[in-house]
Amino acid sequence: MLEALRTLSATIGSDPLLVQAAGGNTSLKRDGIMWIKASGTWLRDAMAKEIFVPLDFLALRAALERDDPACEACVPFVRQEINPTGLRPSIETSVHGLMRQAVVLHVHCVNTIAWAVQQDAKALLAPLLAPFNWAFVPYARPGLHLCRAIRSVIAPETEVLILQNHGLAVAGATVAEAETLLRRVVKLLKRPVRKSQQPDLAGLAVLAKGKSYRLPADEISHGFALDAWSHAHAANRCHYPDHVLFLGAKIPSDPASDAPALAIVGKGVLVHENARAAVEPMLGCLSNVFARLDPSSRLTSLSDEDNDQLLNWDAEKYRLALNTTPS
Repeated sequence: MLEALRTLSATIGSDPLLVQAAGGNTSLKRDGIMWIKASGTWLRDAMAKEIFVPLDFLALRAALERDDPACEACVPFVRQEINPTGLRPSIETSVHGLMRQAVVLHVHCVNTIAWAVQQDAKALLAPLLAPFNWAFVPYARPGLHLCRAIRSVIAPETEVLILQNHGLAVAGATVAEAETLLRRVVKLLKRPVRKSQQPDLAGLAVLAKGKSYRLPADEISHGFALDAWSHAHAANRCHYPDHVLFLGAKIPSDPASDAPALAIVGKGVLVHENARAAVEPMLGCLSNVFARLDPSSRLTSLSDEDNDQLLNWDAEKYRLALNTTPS
């Protein structure tokens, strides 16, 4: 079943509407071991590289139940004797450990995020997800904080989790069952896409001339900067963890800022020539999310404290260190 999980992981990891860069993770519990995507690795590489790390699941489960601080990063539970490459478990291992099913798929689905960043998300989602055993998890930083938030709402039969300002997790007895559930939920949560104007590529090229910035490879990256409402919310606030980590707490417009990316309202975005490979996928995610939000939406953003917790967390610093390669 692990090979089937590798295949599925590579498939969903190659779909930017489900997973972007090093985001998202999958897992399999079998024979007392939980195999989970390693921190900082990309799901799309599941067939080409070793991206799964083995954990002692019984020890992990017991630690989760007693709220052990070791569950913050879960490194103490790694079966090092069968982990020759020294991988570290995903920062979201607690999500997988608390769901009892054998297979768990956690994705940063842009349609789900577009629901989950709205102030009344739980009420809006209730009729759509009525056919499932589901739970809504209030925002919490990944790690022990998220573990506690999930434990407060989850039941043994829970098969779908909506993580506020974060994403989606589904679980099934087999890889095929989990995939089917994922596809069903994603289809039900599909949102209409707003039309946007075209980016001003010529104007952006002029702004970039002589600076350390360039046009992004994919025009979808420009989307959130092309209307005033999206730009105001997306460039000046963060609405989910990976935005904070890879794009920063704010996306400025001034080339002197030396930021990973610039967002110029009404024109589009520029990417720093030394930006991490994850930056463009994250810009695309931001554009895809905001294309699925209406200007009448009431949004919930992460607080400055939330941002600081993410940026100063050792587990996230480790993940960033593994994603330093320029695009």
